[in-house]
Amino acid sequence: MSKIYDLAVIGGGPAGIASAVEASVLGLKDIVLFEKGANHSTTIRTFYKDNKRVDRDWKGQKVVLEGSVHFMDGTKESTLELFDALIGSHAIDTRFNTEISAVIPNDPFEIHTASGELFKARNAIIAIGYMSKPNKPDYALPVTLRDRIHFNLDAFSANETVLVVGGGNSAAEYAHFLSDQNAVTLTYRRDKFTRLNPINESIIMHHAGIGKIRLKLGVDILGLNDEGGRVCVRYADGESEVFDRVVYALGGMLPLDFLKKCRIDLDENNIAKHDEFYQTTTPRLYVAGDIIAKIGGSIAASLNHAAKIVNHIKSGS
Repeated sequence: MSKIYDLAVIGGGPAGIASAVEASVLGLKDIVLFEKGANHSTTIRTFYKDNKRVDRDWKGQKVVLEGSVHFMDGTKESTLELFDALIGSHAIDTRFNTEISAVIPNDPFEIHTASGELFKARNAIIAIGYMSKPNKPDYALPVTLRDRIHFNLDAFSANETVLVVGGGNSAAEYAHFLSDQNAVTLTYRRDKFTRLNPINESIIMHHAGIGKIRLKLGVDILGLNDEGGRVCVRYADGESEVFDRVVYALGGMLPLDFLKKCRIDLDENNIAKHDEFYQTTTPRLYVAGDIIAKIGGSIAASLNHAAKIVNHIKSGS
């Protein structure tokens, strides 16, 4: 490819979309956005239940927006509509179903796709998140139960027994959502919840109090077995239970292999080293969004990442 883009953005979530929009607003001419999924905002589409509330001040983080994206409190659906409109109104050159295998720091950057294509750009922003690759348990998951073990809510029916595994907000929201039509047990290895926001904790404890959700806390899972096509869960306390389905909500995984392929220097916590403009130790290569652990999932903070990065790119152009 002979064309050289002013900016290549890898990742079609809030941080990536906002980066492309801010670049368009500030007059960068050639912008391309890569997303390996079939549509933008894969994490929101896949892991947020329908009508989930989406707060600007996530977990009480008060964020003053610094860029051009006017993000407000809403729902899963209104948030997706906002990003749909942004991509459309700014005519962003968006390449869906395009997985990037590496960003090679040459001058210009070489962006390699998994299918063998090559793109070039003067600046690059890596804005991929955690949840596209959810964490899995340490023990083996039986292959025969692959249709009964889940990491999102895609394939659930009514009137089933379901075990939700995890102690975070996603686990609480999964349990709450599923409990309307199923017999739900929520299990967490600690003896009390420590990571729930106040609303989710209130809902879970209320539902547990009225018997709508059963809690099994303070115990690890040793493994799973196939018991006649259902899931037998073996606990460290010697007990075992059989469920129709198990859903894991254990958080996401850092894309370390990808970051290393991009020759990004990592700190002792495997977070990309970056300056106050979110520029890595490679000039003109930036990181934004959930892969910087300090922002902890805040969409609004990710939008501010994008604004700061693009302003820095523009100032040096």
